[in-house]
Amino acid sequence: MEQPQLKAQIMDEQAMSRALTRVAHEIIEKNEGADGIALVGIVRRGAALAPLLADEIAKIEGTRPPVGTLDVSFYRDDVRRKIAPVEFGTDIPFDVDGRDIILVDDVLYTGRTIRAALDALIDLGRPKTVQLAVMVDRGHRELPIRADYVGKNVPSSHEEDVRVTIAPYDETNSVEIWTKPSE
Repeated sequence: MEQPQLKAQIMDEQAMSRALTRVAHEIIEKNEGADGIALVGIVRRGAALAPLLADEIAKIEGTRPPVGTLDVSFYRDDVRRKIAPVEFGTDIPFDVDGRDIILVDDVLYTGRTIRAALDALIDLGRPKTVQLAVMVDRGHRELPIRADYVGKNVPSSHEEDVRVTIAPYDETNSVEIWTKPSE
């Protein structure tokens, strides 16, 4: 079987950092400051991005919004197809009721992960608003979901993977396009 091949690196660590700074400014502007907002990173790489985004907001506003992580493993509509989904656990150390929640994820593709995240979040309470911040929007939506804040729009084909690499899961912070192996 053919191995996936790196096609292009479209963002390096500096470009990702600049995108996070811009997204932080956009979040602050839309929410008229950082009061009342909280960031919830979707496990795995969204959970790694959320604290970085919170740090950027803190640099601008002087106040760091609370950060939590959300595991959507058992909320996915494809959970029945998987033998045993890997559970990472949810850790939201604040009340979601009445807050402006910023969901954070690495790549927005079909929208199914975000739908699962909305279900999981609503099981925890009733936020005032739910907004979505992603590092990459690659299009190809299957559900009517859009991001409020986007680090970079990356048009891609179904035959490609768009990967966000980020510490602590990866050696470098980058966004890459990989070719999928042919079946």
